[in-house]
Amino acid sequence: MPTIALLTDFGLQDTYVGVMKGVIQTIAPNTAVIDLTHEVPPQDVRAGAFHLLVSYRYFPAGTCFCAVVDPGVGTTRRPIAVAVRTAEDTAYTFVLPDNGLLTPILDESEVVQAVVLDTPRYHLPNVSHTFHGRDIFAPVAAHLAAGVPISDVGTPLPLHELVRIEWPHPQPSADGWLATVVHADHFGNLITNLRAEDLLPDVRNWLIATGPVQIQGISRTFGDVAPGMPVAYIGSSGFLELAVRQGNARRQWGIGPGAMVRVVRITPSH
Repeated sequence: MPTIALLTDFGLQDTYVGVMKGVIQTIAPNTAVIDLTHEVPPQDVRAGAFHLLVSYRYFPAGTCFCAVVDPGVGTTRRPIAVAVRTAEDTAYTFVLPDNGLLTPILDESEVVQAVVLDTPRYHLPNVSHTFHGRDIFAPVAAHLAAGVPISDVGTPLPLHELVRIEWPHPQPSADGWLATVVHADHFGNLITNLRAEDLLPDVRNWLIATGPVQIQGISRTFGDVAPGMPVAYIGSSGFLELAVRQGNARRQWGIGPGAMVRVVRITPSH
């Protein structure tokens, strides 16, 4: 069964997401439609990019991601479809606005093909200026899921023309790393861009400092510290995260995405 994963900033109060699903099911009724999230902060392309980055590899090969975080809807920004292949030789397709949502995925995968969605036969008959999720992205994703080749839904887009946003990468320093908070989740946990492999082999020998807090050592899980205490750990997405056990680090520390995090190697005591 083909799979389409939906990611938007539409929320669930209105009918936007439901209508997109209706369009998909009309065109490709045998497609599984999975809600990745619809709670991306409005117009926050970087947050949408983060959610795609930490999620796409957990989906079946061939999944089509229909991602609509689109502050430029109705302007000259291009609607596109992009086929990628991971280092593990797994293929995925993304249908989305060309506004940088794919930036971190482009950094770690091979782009096989990219097209501009300019073939009207794969859109709804009347395309609005404000709801391309319904009128362009959902129908194109459905046609792709139904077996239409990506080359049929648009004209080729040179790969160097794909729009990229500024995506922070951890910077090495003489004594460790300068990382950046790239996301604060529902619990107020702060997720950085520093991966676990950058902190091995001994995760105990690090001092993490950001905002008003310093944390010595990287714990295995929240329960390694007392309630209300700060904790650093490797999260489920493989990145260094900072939190307050049974608390909200973002609210308590007054920091969020964009905050800098110093990660300094310390000499173990004997």
